[in-house]
Amino acid sequence: MTAKTSRRALTSLRVVVLIVGAIVMVTPFLYMLSTSFKPQAYVLTTPPQFIPDPFTFDNYVQAWTTQDFSLYAMNSLIVAVIATGLSVLFSSMMAYAFTRFEFPGRKWIFRILLIGLMVPAMMLIIPQFVLAKYFGLLDSLAGLIVFYVAGSLALNTFLLRGFFAALPAELDQAMQMDGANAWTRYWKLALPLARPALATATIFTFLACWDEFAWALTIINSPQNRTLPIAIQLFQGQNATQWGLVFAASVIAIIPVIIVYLFFQRHFVQGLTSGAVKG
Repeated sequence: MTAKTSRRALTSLRVVVLIVGAIVMVTPFLYMLSTSFKPQAYVLTTPPQFIPDPFTFDNYVQAWTTQDFSLYAMNSLIVAVIATGLSVLFSSMMAYAFTRFEFPGRKWIFRILLIGLMVPAMMLIIPQFVLAKYFGLLDSLAGLIVFYVAGSLALNTFLLRGFFAALPAELDQAMQMDGANAWTRYWKLALPLARPALATATIFTFLACWDEFAWALTIINSPQNRTLPIAIQLFQGQNATQWGLVFAASVIAIIPVIIVYLFFQRHFVQGLTSGAVKG
């Protein structure tokens, strides 16, 4: 077998593996989408039907109009947008400080920050609940936002620090010689060049805040403060689950995530092509 034939065989094998992996990943989503358009009586048919017959929009209408679903969606949107914005802002400032400033204990502070990546989130539920009770943040959207921001700072700072460290320090020095202070260098130089990393951090943070269930279920008691994951859980009854409603609500919940991903993916590619710097 020649080298050219071997490369072709390896390429074909990679394509087959990617196709199989794509099918495995996409099939559950397609089944969820299909089931969301089925009447309850046809949800659990055997064998599974990927083409709904009969076809209905009743699940979407009922999901959106039942149990203040639109209010819960708005609560999730408010929490996710504010928490994502604050987290990306604070973590980018911290990452820039770790890469561009010398101060006592810098390495140790960064290492302590990274310990947050090693602690499972469920182990922090009780300490977080005690803190939320002490600061009066129970049963409030502010209680969700504060702890979502705190929980995402470590990962975002780690991600952004690596990107800032790869930027040429000479650019900072040139702006500093022109009289630019630290804030100006951070805001007008580092952030525009870091658009790829900022887009990645934004996508992951928004997804984590939008889909979070355990902490929201722990501290939220009032119906007017519930978020979307709790609303979807309410469709699952004690005796029987209306899977059509659950899947329709899940599809509705996925739409904002897809929009955010598509929007920031465009900025991600743009940042790679127009903001790249070699040093």
